[in-house]
Amino acid sequence: MQFSTAFRPRLIDALRGYTKSRWLADVGAGVTVGIVALPLAMAFAIASGLKPEAGLWTAIIAGFLISALGGTNAQIGGPAGAFIVIVYGIVERYGVANLLISTACAGIILVLLGLFRLGTLVRFVPVSIVIGFTNGIAVLIALSQVKDWLGLSIDRMPGNFFSQVSALARHIDTFNPYAFGLGLACVALLVIWPRLFLKDSPVIRLLEGHKVRQFARVPAPVVALVVLSLLAWAFSFPVETIGSRFGGIPQGLPVFALPAFSWETVRLLVTPTLTIALLGAIESLLCARVADQLATDPHHKKHDPNQELMAQGAANMIVPFFGGMPATGTIARTVTNIRSGATSPVAGMVHAATLAIIVLVGAPLALHIPLAVLAGILLFVAWNMGEWHEFVRLKRFSNHYRLLMLSTFFLTVVFDLTVAVEVGLFMACALFVRRMSGLFRAVRQPDVAPTPGADLFAQVAATARPVATWRLHGALFFGAAAKIDPIIQAVETGPPGMDVELDACELVALDTTGLDALEQILKAVAARGGRLSVTHLHEQPRSLIERSGFADRLAAQGGASVDV
Repeated sequence: MQFSTAFRPRLIDALRGYTKSRWLADVGAGVTVGIVALPLAMAFAIASGLKPEAGLWTAIIAGFLISALGGTNAQIGGPAGAFIVIVYGIVERYGVANLLISTACAGIILVLLGLFRLGTLVRFVPVSIVIGFTNGIAVLIALSQVKDWLGLSIDRMPGNFFSQVSALARHIDTFNPYAFGLGLACVALLVIWPRLFLKDSPVIRLLEGHKVRQFARVPAPVVALVVLSLLAWAFSFPVETIGSRFGGIPQGLPVFALPAFSWETVRLLVTPTLTIALLGAIESLLCARVADQLATDPHHKKHDPNQELMAQGAANMIVPFFGGMPATGTIARTVTNIRSGATSPVAGMVHAATLAIIVLVGAPLALHIPLAVLAGILLFVAWNMGEWHEFVRLKRFSNHYRLLMLSTFFLTVVFDLTVAVEVGLFMACALFVRRMSGLFRAVRQPDVAPTPGADLFAQVAATARPVATWRLHGALFFGAAAKIDPIIQAVETGPPGMDVELDACELVALDTTGLDALEQILKAVAARGGRLSVTHLHEQPRSLIERSGFADRLAAQGGASVDV
């Protein structure tokens, strides 16, 4: 583990040789993403059991800090759909104040992960686990929005899957067709709007104007939010709105406040804190990798995972003091940023400033936004978030992959993400050990009469002692150590004075348990009056054998340890 005090935001390098054309491109991209972030930030907060302003100011403050301090060129930070289930559960179980404490503590953990240069370890999480919990979270997000989409009269939705299904079933008689219609229209607009202005679409052919295609630049969520809110307001639809549930959004800057803090509370929040930190790290670094793959700008450089974690940590440490929620990298907004022409972190900072201006100027207008419309936006987000095609592709993969992915998916849906990731990682380790142990083999080689004068067996040849050779394949570690037993049995039942050679030319790794297995072979051979020789060692096994003193014990009984 290496500690580093290097703190170099990507913004510093990005501003070298910064030109007016790049500035204009970043401003255009930032304004576009800021508009896209408006409905998403409110929807994520409401779905998490918080007020809409919590999501908005998280997108503003955290979005600015993550861009200004992060290790990527184009990543956009803010509240994410992946946090909805986690935040809702923490709010329901521990309260909003403890959510703020948990978020700040998670920020400290993220900073430490970056300082100790552990950003690359996040990549060790198997893709099957990532897909499993991503799809599980998407299902839970969609389920949590059914209440507002159908306009059901439920005071507060429970936090677990079966209770939510039960509550929805009990209140289905309160179905509101107006809310359902708005939500359905919202999803339809989100699907259709980008397709209306494609090059060969009927709209373009009918109107025959290239300027018409400029409407495609207006983000679909904004179109749905504005059009359907005006429709509901103009016709006075009897649906619940932000104003009727929350009383609107405060038109002003958030107030700095310290939540009540005690070490006793922090000890109770260890599990949710670790969950927020782990999920934030995984989401942000996955998002950064997606950005690296999509970026075509010549100024783009691959992300620095450790710097990115420190930026994410700093944002999550500060946001709670302004009533915010956990923040991380957001794939949808990052992709929008890249496709809008962003060239540097300046675009992310402009996105935050744009959102702040909209909130400060237009907060009163949010009173009329129907919650069913926000539910429709989140249903669309959940659908795009899930990698549903992976279920179809399961038949192409091994049983190990299927077990990991499906277990993580069902545990996420039925229990929670913490249990799913913990069990998933345990199963991944167990299945990996099983697979690696299955690859190890100790194969008896045909007996060859010793040749006088051979370098390795000169002593054996001189006395014409019998020699038995085994070739070791794979990794000899704790999961495979039992496969050495046949060698010991062959030695114990073989002729007295038999020498044993272990050909390690295909032994790629050795751990202390494997070394102990070699010690048992040495004892068995010595007890029968023979000598053990380990040959053709690669670097890692040779290093362990030499450091442990096993090489000296081989030499003491006349054996040899030869490196190639």
